[in-house]
Amino acid sequence: MKINIACPSTGMQKVMEIDDERRLQNLYDRRMAQEIEGSILGEEFNGYLMRISGGNDKQGFPMRQGVLTNTRVRLLCKKGHKGYRQRRAGERKRKSVRGCVVGHDISVLNLVVTQVGEQTVPGLTDDSVPRRLGPKRANNIRKLFALSKEDDVRKYVIARTYTNKAGVTVRKAPKIQRLVTPLMLQRKRLRKAHMLASLKKSKEEAEAYKKVVAQRQAEAREARRSLISKRRSSRKSAKQAEETK
Repeated sequence: MKINIACPSTGMQKVMEIDDERRLQNLYDRRMAQEIEGSILGEEFNGYLMRISGGNDKQGFPMRQGVLTNTRVRLLCKKGHKGYRQRRAGERKRKSVRGCVVGHDISVLNLVVTQVGEQTVPGLTDDSVPRRLGPKRANNIRKLFALSKEDDVRKYVIARTYTNKAGVTVRKAPKIQRLVTPLMLQRKRLRKAHMLASLKKSKEEAEAYKKVVAQRQAEAREARRSLISKRRSSRKSAKQAEETK
């Protein structure tokens, strides 16, 4: 079984192969996210604590958290499930995955160092690899370098320089996301001004509409009154004419 050990504090990885079945017996029936002692792998890892983060079996099927078995199962997967990408809307499909329990047919087991021991392991903790890619979001850059809001984030972006095929030295840096600039504040003020202007316009139009409705209702009431008065006067004149006859 191949053991892939990663150390996040140094950014290094080490792959080792263990063929001794007695040592592998200590890994069997362990679940993903469980911590194991490094002494299981060898004396050089005394004092280390490692977390099982996953693995693959001999056919390449990955281990799946939450599937409490050490065999391969077929799960009905839908959108949002790990290891599945839907091709059509609402599509579901059965996919073969490995359970989260370590078994004898696991070919590669991934471990993450959570606690470093006293001894340094060559190729794992004896050196450190600098981060090639840094954060893009402005707040994450401030958090990484412990900056305040007054500091200019653009001076602390992790960038790299390389020579392209034309022999020109190029500096490559990520575009900072959510960076508050004067142009951004100006656009924000403009959006707010547009919103207030639209609210003011809608209020004025609502008041004008209410005035027109009130005027139309008053005109309708006046027309009804005049119609009723005309009917009354015509009835009165007709009644007087009948009486004179």
